[in-house]
Amino acid sequence: MRFEPPLVPARLIRRYKRFLADCRLEDGREITAHCANPGSMLGLADPGMRVWLEENDDPKKKLKFGWRLVDHENGHFTGVDTSVPNRVLRQALENRRVATLAAYGAVRPEVKYGTSSRIDFLLTESGLPDAYVEVKSVTLSRQRGLAEFPDSVTARGAKHLAELADVARLGHRAVMLFLVQRTDCTHFDLARDIDPTYATAFDMARQAGVETLCLGTRISATGIEIAEPLEVTF
Repeated sequence: MRFEPPLVPARLIRRYKRFLADCRLEDGREITAHCANPGSMLGLADPGMRVWLEENDDPKKKLKFGWRLVDHENGHFTGVDTSVPNRVLRQALENRRVATLAAYGAVRPEVKYGTSSRIDFLLTESGLPDAYVEVKSVTLSRQRGLAEFPDSVTARGAKHLAELADVARLGHRAVMLFLVQRTDCTHFDLARDIDPTYATAFDMARQAGVETLCLGTRISATGIEIAEPLEVTF
């Protein structure tokens, strides 16, 4: 997925109220950007960080910039927009670029299931069990090379795991897919200390037959795409 229009660099002044970030553009202007990330963004919202923003000319939007990337200035990037993974993954699923799910030809996003929930993707193919795929954006890294989820308590995430477990018990494929929006990680684990309830729900879901898949990404200031699977260490 290419960023259109091209992103512009800036420096983070501060993130506040979860969805707002004050930034300074290279020409000196200070602007407020939308931050499409409800998590804690631990380690990704320090003042002075180099960031990349997407400008828009939509008259319906109050904020004319959206925060898309953190540039670690060492050749690595982190994608902070939690809406990006589903767009990137949809392209990959439709092009059958995710090996363990490549047998499925029909990809339907946002299908109702469970209790007032929507599965990110429902995959179907004649002769195969339906595959329910829930996607989580992973941006936390507290140890070199290790990506972790979640970065804050997520009751909604635990609810999704319980519903995936129900799907697996009915004989369908249920897949918890973690998409790591960082280019500096090689393996993945749960942040059990941050949300023990989510970790317990995850263990119960695995016992019920929910599959785990973790994919990396290739990220630059021009775009983002699916990369190779990451090692899952739990």
